[in-house]
Amino acid sequence: MFHLVLAACLAADPDACAPRLLPAGEAATRQDCEAGGAAIAAEWLAAHPDLIAQASAAIRCVDTAALPALTVQEIAPGIFVHQGATEQLSPANRGRIANLSFVIGDSVAVIDAGTSRAEAEALYAAIRQRTDKPVSHLILTHMHPDHIMGAELFAEAGASITADARLPEAVARRAPIWLQSIPEQIGAGEFAGTRIAAVDETVADTGTIRLGGRDLRLSAAPRAHSGNDLTVFDVQTGTLFAGDLIFQGLTPSLDGSVNAWLDWLARPPEPAPARIVPGHGPVGDDWATATAPTRAYLTALRDAARDALDRGIPLSRAVTRITAQMQPIAANWRDFDATTARNAAAAYAELEWE
Repeated sequence: MFHLVLAACLAADPDACAPRLLPAGEAATRQDCEAGGAAIAAEWLAAHPDLIAQASAAIRCVDTAALPALTVQEIAPGIFVHQGATEQLSPANRGRIANLSFVIGDSVAVIDAGTSRAEAEALYAAIRQRTDKPVSHLILTHMHPDHIMGAELFAEAGASITADARLPEAVARRAPIWLQSIPEQIGAGEFAGTRIAAVDETVADTGTIRLGGRDLRLSAAPRAHSGNDLTVFDVQTGTLFAGDLIFQGLTPSLDGSVNAWLDWLARPPEPAPARIVPGHGPVGDDWATATAPTRAYLTALRDAARDALDRGIPLSRAVTRITAQMQPIAANWRDFDATTARNAAAAYAELEWE
């Protein structure tokens, strides 16, 4: 199989260029790929006016094996996971910090799309290096940009995008800020061509995606890590994709409710999963073990925030106090101080109304 690659540059900075993979140009032969390449590239550029084609050698057709691809591990039959860097966004890691997965049945379902189109292209290349089956679904586990910003690539590949029913509105409110801030955090070239993609199907409670002989069960969580968390359970292998409801290594970020998040973690799913894919960090095989670090962190956060409130300490001083009280567990987490300071403010505001 051959893939159309366009050398695209930022219109505002022609020296900032990056190859963009265009799924619409995918073909069985190089000749077929090249025959339609110019028209497909022109149409794509028209839809991305912030980009221009590089002056020379703008398009080429690349064999599947030659595409730069994310490293993935097959954790169960037909289930592949890329483990992101256990860090916050930076130019060094190119924003590739979230765990991204795909499930192969009669077609392919992708779970989370990464921080940029470039990362999504590398995930798509990893898929194509393992199967030529159509990519029929992209499931977004929640709204945060390290999980959703690559979605347009999969929409172009023919995938229907599914998310929690609360996600579209939450993303719409934040998108203008993300589109400005993320290129500054990971690099403009890495982010080039990235756009917010529309959600096609939403889940308010539960749902099922069928990939021929295997079913993926979708479950919306109450407001917890965020206000729009969605888990995915592969029935055939017993694999639970928990998104950022479970963290390993990278400090959990609270964008929802600390109480509701702890309540969710306190209720093991039924049936018990055989393996758990967190939003960040390594795959686990035991619910209690996999969730213990997140539960310990959130419990410490809740208790320190309640203590500050009980003592009548105002928010202006409570954030520093809460972060200091939680220092005994700081060594277990990356980016502890900055993330915990934000979490402290959120937990204090929530618990103030208990």
